[in-house]
Amino acid sequence: MAKIFSISNQKGGVGKTTTAVNVAAFSALNQVRTLIIDCDPQGNSTSGIGIDKNTLISTTYDVIINGISPTETILESSIPNLFIMPSNPSLAAAEIELIGAEEREFVLKKAISTIQNNFDAIIIDCPPSLGLLTINALAASEFLIIPLQCEYYALEGLGQLLDTFKLVKENLNPALEIGGVVLTMADFRTNLTQQVIEEVKNYFGEKTFKTIVPRSVKVSEAPSFGKPIILYDPSSKGSKAYREVGAEFLEKFNLKGNSKNKLQPSQTESTETISEESSHIETIAEPTEKVEG
Repeated sequence: MAKIFSISNQKGGVGKTTTAVNVAAFSALNQVRTLIIDCDPQGNSTSGIGIDKNTLISTTYDVIINGISPTETILESSIPNLFIMPSNPSLAAAEIELIGAEEREFVLKKAISTIQNNFDAIIIDCPPSLGLLTINALAASEFLIIPLQCEYYALEGLGQLLDTFKLVKENLNPALEIGGVVLTMADFRTNLTQQVIEEVKNYFGEKTFKTIVPRSVKVSEAPSFGKPIILYDPSSKGSKAYREVGAEFLEKFNLKGNSKNKLQPSQTESTETISEESSHIETIAEPTEKVEG
């Protein structure tokens, strides 16, 4: 049964989607059968792995609002073992439509329960807000992963997210835990970055990922090419950092694939080959193997 993670921060531009996409891609390349659920109306995770948001037949919106089976929506990406429940701007309406829904906080959890046995890890990319979509994601998850930009305002807004976490844990999902904090966009030339790192480590302790992701132009470029940074530019500093974050993620949550052919954080050749040779995307309409309704 898959372990379920929400990647969440109500502040935009902190590396939330980049973290979700690259951790998921690294896991998949290590033979961990991984599903991304794009729960953000911007659909950045969807386009970030090379899927055209404008050609989607069904999306996360249809699963949450129209009750469509996730197996009719899930797409296979060009990366082996990586799947996605895609999103586009239509999902924005779900925030309003969920208000009158029965057990509105658990709609996504019920949908996920029908496919949880088909994957090893499910990673939910949340919107940059603390509305009903994020509440649904947290109510369905075992772990909250918080990407945090190494800047003062990102740290200042963390309290609101932690308050939401506590409310969800107390009232909706007692099993929810903080899985970790990923420090992103670090500029090691500034004293502020060092101060933020120290404060986060002092507060979260071992829950803070050891790897700190530096600010990188290549990381910003990668989504426009529909690729995770670990495939777009395997030799860049951002790619190396996200490989190391991915390796920590697999170790921290004891996620193991079924193959001995593991991708190491420093390895580049295999991902370059996959990036060049894998280009097929298909809809899983009639599930095969583990994907079942």
